[in-house]
Parts: sequence; C-alpha cells; structure tokens
Amino acid sequence: MKVAVLGASGRAGSEIVKELASRGHQVVAIARHPDNIPTSDGVVAVAGDVLDVEKLAKQIAGCDAAISALTFDVPASTLLDALRRAAVGRLLVTGGAASLKDDHDRRLIDTDAMPENWKPIAQAGIDFFYALKEEKEIDWVFFSPAFNFVAGPRTGKFRLGAEHLLKDETGDSRISFADYAIAMADELESHAHSRERFTIAY
Repeated sequence: MKVAVLGASGRAGSEIVKELASRGHQVVAIARHPDNIPTSDGVVAVAGDVLDVEKLAKQIAGCDAAISALTFDVPASTLLDALRRAAVGRLLVTGGAASLKDDHDRRLIDTDAMPENWKPIAQAGIDFFYALKEEKEIDWVFFSPAFNFVAGPRTGKFRLGAEHLLKDETGDSRISFADYAIAMADELESHAHSRERFTIAY
C-alpha cells in the first residue's frame, strides 16, 4: 500500500515508518523536520505542517491510508478535513490511554493513576477520540497504547484488547514503540477494526 505517516520523525512515528517500509509498503513520511525521518527504500520524507490543511491534502493525495502519530494539539477535524480533500478514506490514529477503563470501568483520566500534569494532554486525546466517534465518512481507528509507552525491543509478542487497560501479571501496563508499530502495521494490512478503538500491551 501507499501510506502517509504524519509525525513520522517522532518516537512512535519513526518506528511505524520503519515497520511499514520493512513490509514493502510505500511510505510518504511527513514531519516538520524531515531530516529526522528514518531513511529506507520506499520512504519519501516530506516537510509538512499538518495545520496547513490544503498543503497536507496535496501531500497525502493518492495514498490508501494515513497513519497519525501526532500529538493531540492537532484537532481531529483538521486531519479529517485534509483526508476528505485528498480523497483518502482511511485514518489510523496513534491514540492515548487516558480514555481506557480500569477494572472498575472508570476512565484512567478519572483515577489516581493519571498524574495531574498529564491530564491536559490526556484530555486532548480523549477529545480527539470522541470527535472521531462522530465521523461517519472516513474509516478511522483509534489505537490506544499501554499506559507506559516506551523505548524498548521489538519482540513481536503482545496482547490486544478493546476498551479496558491491559496489564501484565505484575500489574504493569507497558508496550514498546517498536512492538506498537508491528500491531499498527498489522491493523493496516488486516483492517480488523473499523470506527472503533483497540489497545495493546505486553
């Protein structure tokens, strides 16, 4: 497939770019600083400002899907507008964990597990997710990582879930950027989810 990756120079985005390229996909890798995008066969690094909807639409036109690894200071409406203009019908979003539920069906943002200083960006992620849930045209998916989203090895071993936070036997909720990228590429290829959220952890 031909896939646009937005935020391609970040920790999650760069791993997604590498994973897609390793599988033979064509990647339009968009970032403000394209020099930081991983280089590989099939990867075209593009300087872009995702808040410039018209320019972004031109950059992603002709892609089969777009994957967002952006922070949530970019509104969902901005990305959805660009996809519509570009006639790209599919959006996969690197989500957040704050709206996942704990064992008592409480959102993490509403529990003591969420540090106060994390809550503004966490709420922005929740707002993004809720905005997607109103979208009826673009085929979207919101892929929430584990609570601890960290640098680490590519193991290929992880579990997938839906609305509840996944934890290991010690109570830790963790996933590496590299293993997250595997699952994101799997989702792109399998299209197992449509207009819904899923999650991942070890």
